[in-house]
Amino acid sequence: MLASSYKDEDGHISVSGSGAAAAAGGGSLRNKKPENTAFKQQRLPAWQPILTAGTVLPAFFIIGLIFIPIGIGLYVTSNNIKEIEIDYTGVDMSSPCFNCSQNFSWNSTKSCTCSIPFQLDQPYESNVFMYYGLSNFYQNHRRYVKSRDDSQLNGNEESLRSPSKECEPYAMHDNKPIAPCGAIANSMFNDTLELFYNDPNGTKVQVPLTATEIAWWTDKHVKFRNPGGEGSDLAAAFQGTTKPVNWRRPVYELDSDPNNNGFINEDFIVWMRTAALPTFRKLYRIIQRRNNLLPTLPRGNYTLEVVYNYPVRSFEGRKRMILSTISWMGGKNPFLGIAYITVGSICFLLGIVLLIIHHKYGNRNNGADVSH
Repeated sequence: MLASSYKDEDGHISVSGSGAAAAAGGGSLRNKKPENTAFKQQRLPAWQPILTAGTVLPAFFIIGLIFIPIGIGLYVTSNNIKEIEIDYTGVDMSSPCFNCSQNFSWNSTKSCTCSIPFQLDQPYESNVFMYYGLSNFYQNHRRYVKSRDDSQLNGNEESLRSPSKECEPYAMHDNKPIAPCGAIANSMFNDTLELFYNDPNGTKVQVPLTATEIAWWTDKHVKFRNPGGEGSDLAAAFQGTTKPVNWRRPVYELDSDPNNNGFINEDFIVWMRTAALPTFRKLYRIIQRRNNLLPTLPRGNYTLEVVYNYPVRSFEGRKRMILSTISWMGGKNPFLGIAYITVGSICFLLGIVLLIIHHKYGNRNNGADVSH
């Protein structure tokens, strides 16, 4: 005989008939009803706010009154930051770097030098930061971002001799492992920028540039290390490897300073931190303030000397040099201040509109409720 089942008021399922013995010795089937607890039965205390004019209107006005002054402060602070951009791509025929941009490629064996004069209309106080900027360069491409070997960059001997497959096709060259391997390292920015102040007496004074302390501390001391440890002979440590295809010299000749050479070279470290957008800037040098009584960069005429090594014509990119001061909020960025002012203004205007609507129609609704 077939077994029959039924459900009682409490949700228990009982089985009767000859097949009932197969169901746990004639007992009831397992109950699927959730336990009778406050959590499982959704009886936890909850707060359900009732939005009224008395709660909504003050919130809009408070947000507006807080955000607008903050936005004005951020915007004024950003505008007080002094910044100048010099495009030296050389696209226009009138540009001093036009010949360099037209005749230079990755295969060029000689460097091209060009000079760009410019003027500072106001003095730059405190430390001045020099950046290089690239446009239309997609460092955020998935294959490009993955094309590196972090174990190799951390000084691992095995990874130095056998680079990761992620570095392909820039892992081996002439049957030798590439150090550093990958597309990111292979495309490292290698223009040389020098700044000169044109003194009114006719002499050109070179502005001293600091090449250290431009990378993140964690990158310099944790993520990037040279093989063989600190103080080792880098030429011997990198023996048996070869330089990236587009580089002009091996990694152990990036700088004469042993504390800024090899994988711990700060120009290299800055480049290896990929940008999220196709138009970006990276810190190149710092101009330290040496005299508190004089500005770091006085007002006047300057010359930017460029050793043109980095071609951008193949991807229709542009290159620029940026001089900028900073504030407590970082570099020049008016967006944050504009965003605060916009949000605060919208909230304040909405509060006024809702207040007018409440004043015009709220009393009428209250009167109708009283009459009923």
